[in-house]
Amino acid sequence: MKLVLVAAVALALASPAAAARFAVGVAEGSSVDEVAAALERATGGAVSRELTDLGALTLTARAASGVESLPGVAWVERLDRMRRVAFVPPDPLAPRQWYLAKIRAFDAWAEQPPLAGPLVAIVDSGIDGDHPDLKEQIVAARSFVGGSPRVDDLGHGTFVAGIVAARQNTQGIAGIAWPAGLLVAKVVGPDRSISLEAEVKAIRWAADQGARVINMSLGGIRNPLNPDEDTFSPLEAAAIEYAASRGALVVAAVGNADQAPRRPWPWANYPAALPHVLGVSAVARDGSVPAFSHRDRIFNDLAAPGTEMYSTLPRSLTSSRPQCANQGYSDCGPEEYRRAEGTSFAAPQVAAAAALLLSVRPDLAPDQVSTLLTRSAVDANAASGCKTCPLLRDRLTGWGVLDVTSAVAQALSGQLPPADVLEPNDDAGGSARTVGGQRGTIRATADFWDDQNDVYRIRLFPGQRLFATLAGRPGTRIYLWRPGTRTLNSLTALAGNLRVARSRQVGVSQRLGFQVPAGRGGFYYLQVKLEAEGAGPYTLSYAKLRKR
Repeated sequence: MKLVLVAAVALALASPAAAARFAVGVAEGSSVDEVAAALERATGGAVSRELTDLGALTLTARAASGVESLPGVAWVERLDRMRRVAFVPPDPLAPRQWYLAKIRAFDAWAEQPPLAGPLVAIVDSGIDGDHPDLKEQIVAARSFVGGSPRVDDLGHGTFVAGIVAARQNTQGIAGIAWPAGLLVAKVVGPDRSISLEAEVKAIRWAADQGARVINMSLGGIRNPLNPDEDTFSPLEAAAIEYAASRGALVVAAVGNADQAPRRPWPWANYPAALPHVLGVSAVARDGSVPAFSHRDRIFNDLAAPGTEMYSTLPRSLTSSRPQCANQGYSDCGPEEYRRAEGTSFAAPQVAAAAALLLSVRPDLAPDQVSTLLTRSAVDANAASGCKTCPLLRDRLTGWGVLDVTSAVAQALSGQLPPADVLEPNDDAGGSARTVGGQRGTIRATADFWDDQNDVYRIRLFPGQRLFATLAGRPGTRIYLWRPGTRTLNSLTALAGNLRVARSRQVGVSQRLGFQVPAGRGGFYYLQVKLEAEGAGPYTLSYAKLRKR
């Protein structure tokens, strides 16, 4: 079996005249002696049997070309390659951050690389602007609730910021995204409340400041079965779309049950439950999913450690315990921070991982970053400590537990997920992407868990006929909505007979035909909707013909 490398690898390549060492697997049922003799004849090298108890022979030869095709050979790999250990941050309190090892935060590098980081916005309670682990990371700060953004009376924002980008020096803790700069947006008022106005203004400001990642360890309850409890806000959705349109990936906590009507709560909070937001749940140190972490079949995308967390705190919150040595850190803080838990502290690990991906590949689009993080995650199941997690994607942990090293390796491999340059285009109205011409072909992507809807605004005249063909994943359909439709994502839109046509299956394609009634010309909305689990590219072709 080939080794999966968890650290950077250096190949100690031999010169053309030097001998190299190879491990050669012996196929089950084959004679070790016969395989050894065949190896010596084919290579002119020497064979030893020191690894036969592992089902392998050791070959010393100048080359091993063609060896894998010999009868009785199962596999071949070089033995003269070296593993390097991951770099260890110099920060003295880093050993207390157990979650760094869990998510393999630094295993991708043998030494800390000289990376230039993106801007990460922390939309939260502010930050201790003079904290020695954070003050040099702050690029800009603004309060949307009065007071100074560099004062954090609550401590939540400082805790989150430390996880993301605490400076790696010789004091304190180690931030995961050490190259990142911080944009601090204070939205928590003196009464610990968060107004919608402050939140959306903060998102817009962060996007305008050039944030590539926006962390939101906050949210409002989602209950699709009870409108009185559901806190969906079209203004919040518009702010998220604004950020996405400017190249920012929004990462949000799915929520904690202490804010919900019951425990565990089966739906992710907003904004985690909005398109193009990466929703993050929590796992415990033993791999289980805590009862406080919200569940969600669709909008829970990824999990990260969320119990026994350790990070920075405002020194004003630790000074009441002057006998505590680690002033400015959570073990010296109020009781709720000494063994801190919550999806609030899982989300910034994912935000930091996103920033690292953008450090090594600044050209990545937000949807590519999201896909790299989710599809490289380690599946949570009984073997990893989550006895209630089924295999593969689930409502408790989404795609699994964050693995920074695997995500970085995939980003550097060159095998990147396709970027959808037409996003965001998730609804009617101003959110739709206008397409023109009598004919056209659109190539884009759809994702059941993050991007179910793509909407295209297309002008049709009375008597004109529209034909559309879609080639994509099974479960993808086309719908056509009449002019004046404001949103596709409501029961009102369906009840109001605003949908005028739907596609039908013809072979492997979906096809839609529609003739515009007299007096009903205008801008229609062509919707591509993925209604079954899955993700991938699609091709939408359309043609507009005049009435015969």
